[in-house]
Amino acid sequence: MTEKERMLSGLLYKANDEELRRDSHRCRMFNHEYNQTTVLDIPRRKEIIKEWLGSVGEHVVLVPPVYFDYGNNTYIKDDFFANADLIILDVAPVEIGSRVMMGPRVGLYTAGHPIDAAIRSEDLEFGKKIVIEDDVWLGGNVVVNPGVTIGARSVIASGSVVTKDIPSDVVAGGVPCKVIRKITENDRVEWQKEKDEYLAYQLTKGI
Repeated sequence: MTEKERMLSGLLYKANDEELRRDSHRCRMFNHEYNQTTVLDIPRRKEIIKEWLGSVGEHVVLVPPVYFDYGNNTYIKDDFFANADLIILDVAPVEIGSRVMMGPRVGLYTAGHPIDAAIRSEDLEFGKKIVIEDDVWLGGNVVVNPGVTIGARSVIASGSVVTKDIPSDVVAGGVPCKVIRKITENDRVEWQKEKDEYLAYQLTKGI
């Protein structure tokens, strides 16, 4: 196996491998180009992320600045929004579902290092895949650690550090992040009332 194949398989590898250095340099060039764009360059932003990431769906918005380690190990489906300062260390695959929202300064970190200091000092590292399922909302400054899956429709409170899998349909938060409560039918009913009030407001304006 090559060092890149080891990296993508979750095995120990060395990032100073020539192929990986080349891939990393390419991604840094994309990071730089994307982060230099303005709101007048929306078409170019779309072109850059389609060239750069592993796959990208429709209606994907990344508010600059952003940072990726490799880019082509990140896979994003439709209707994704990330506010400013998104960081994705994608030495292992990062899979993001549809209709996912992320607040500012979210970090998805697949990269890890050995606990043993002697082995760590030999520049050996590893990565573990992160999965964010459909309809998840990550609040600002959320950190997701290597190997974590966050289940569909869940909400992660701002400032949380997610070290273990989070199930679907829950509100979770804290350091380390834990389930606070389930999302219930009452939540749907209450937010439907809020939506109905908004629709009534629109009618008063003739929209």
